[in-house]
Amino acid sequence: LSNAFGRQFFSHPENAIFFVGYADPESPGGRLRAAGTGGKISLGADHPEGIVAGVHANYHFLHPLGNRWPLNVQFVKKFYDRWKEYPNFEAEGAYTSLHMLRLAIEKANRLLGGWPDEDAIIAMLEGLSWDSPAGYIHIRPDNHQGYKDAVTGFSLQTKDYPFPVPDPKRIITVPIRNITAPPGYPKGEPTATFKWIDETWPQATA
Repeated sequence: LSNAFGRQFFSHPENAIFFVGYADPESPGGRLRAAGTGGKISLGADHPEGIVAGVHANYHFLHPLGNRWPLNVQFVKKFYDRWKEYPNFEAEGAYTSLHMLRLAIEKANRLLGGWPDEDAIIAMLEGLSWDSPAGYIHIRPDNHQGYKDAVTGFSLQTKDYPFPVPDPKRIITVPIRNITAPPGYPKGEPTATFKWIDETWPQATA
């Protein structure tokens, strides 16, 4: 999508749910790019407020507010001082991944000596938890996926930023264990979590 088309498309609230963030904000309005991981679109002050705004990879540089999570405050400041922009989920994800890899390598080295092989590093990563800028993250041994609590809320325009941010009065954090199938749960279609929700969550009634 071009940046111009993206802004036109997402200015309508009924389309905002489709926002995935494709297009380079620095590209000319009519220039198209292939949609791909890491593509960006710049949303401006004309984007409507009150739109459900999930956070990709469960990270937003403003959450949580204030100094409730100093690790993120420090990360955002250092990142902004270096790059003159705010960290997105790719930045936080890369930072966290490299540090967790470092921890696993160092632990394997202490146990085995020398540079550990892949199996030793994997063994150290399984079950590893770390205090990341996004909060606590845990790598489940059964599927090697990193898990952290989910963040969602509503968009808000503010004079402090030239783009929409989560409304601090309407943002929630959902414990990941509440929305993820537990280890060992039978796989289903399309996913084990879908099957788990379908089979175990209470049904809403009028």
